[in-house]
Amino acid sequence: MSVSSPAPAPSPSSSTATSAPAPTQADLLDFVRRIADDAELIASLPLDPEGRTWVRLEGPGGSEAWLIGWPPGTGTGWHDHAESVGAFVTAAGELKENALAARLPTDGWKTLELTDGVDRERRLPAGKGRAFGRHHVHEVLNESPDRHAISVHAYYPPLPRIRRYSRSGQVLRLEEVERPEDWQ
Repeated sequence: MSVSSPAPAPSPSSSTATSAPAPTQADLLDFVRRIADDAELIASLPLDPEGRTWVRLEGPGGSEAWLIGWPPGTGTGWHDHAESVGAFVTAAGELKENALAARLPTDGWKTLELTDGVDRERRLPAGKGRAFGRHHVHEVLNESPDRHAISVHAYYPPLPRIRRYSRSGQVLRLEEVERPEDWQ
């Protein structure tokens, strides 16, 4: 089950997207941290034991933001956010991020063999998060056997596409390219 209804979030400033400069990774991280601290908003997210739930939020400076609920044992699979920079913070529970510390070609490939030493793992308990740059390839997981996790995410510019990958050992394969109409 997914929930995708507009939900206003506290605005970090009174500037509009047209008059404010583009938000930086630091701005997005600051925003998701503030939202993650809003206990009432976090508690309002409907949780489903079978699948992730989400509510779209109003992000700073025209950014796209999401409040996401993660049932035990769920994850995103390997993906990137194309040309968008982003940030996310765990608001409840704990998430794990597996990421690649390597810049991949942006287009024109279907399969890549990764070199040793590119894998990074982060545990992100409640209150912890990170910002990331363009073309950041990662997967996010709730490895808890019995506890939901909730996180807040923001991206700028709003996601033009998400590329999804499969991974077998050191081989990364581009499987699908999703556009906003595929998930909204």
